[in-house]
Amino acid sequence: MSSTEINTDRGEAKTQRQREKEKRRGQLLAAAGRLFAARGFASVSLDEIGAEVGVTGQAIYRHFESKQDMLGALIGQAGYNLLLSGRAIEAKYSDVCQRLWQLVELQTGFALTSPDVIRVQDRDLAAVEARQQREIRRTQREYIDIWVRAMNDIHPTETAEQRLVRAHAVFGLINSTGHSFRGLAKRQQTGNFLAYLKEMLPQMAMDSIYAAPK
Repeated sequence: MSSTEINTDRGEAKTQRQREKEKRRGQLLAAAGRLFAARGFASVSLDEIGAEVGVTGQAIYRHFESKQDMLGALIGQAGYNLLLSGRAIEAKYSDVCQRLWQLVELQTGFALTSPDVIRVQDRDLAAVEARQQREIRRTQREYIDIWVRAMNDIHPTETAEQRLVRAHAVFGLINSTGHSFRGLAKRQQTGNFLAYLKEMLPQMAMDSIYAAPK
């Protein structure tokens, strides 16, 4: 094997050029996420995104068909990664308490490391091309279904729709706090506050999952 190649999880090989292209794509998506979150999708140009990583706006077309395609890739990739991790958790943990705890920690980690993606998704999903939008929503539904199935053992008398409400309530708790952290981090000791959130949020989320109406 050439020194410029590595093995992938599927036993294939990637050249140095392919790895560099994937790295650049990731950098462009991260830059787009920051700018879209700060100013909104419509207010950001390809030239501004490219400048964030030291390339021209025209060079972005080597990786994406358009700015709209970038938006779909940013939101879609995040959702797909969550779905893959959620499926792995569901397959690994037969104990529902362990499964829910792992799902909560997964969502908490995402919220605290990807607040830009969450904000962009909430505000700009409607700007994604229709085909991509349908795929994103399908992926999101599959991910939510993993949570709903897990909650079935905790609240067997509730309907699927009621458990769906619970899942969305948990997402709201975790994701909105991830948004808030952006501002709080500027005024507090970031490391200490982040550690507090990582410990506190999962506990609050689990309490909300087990909460029962009076």
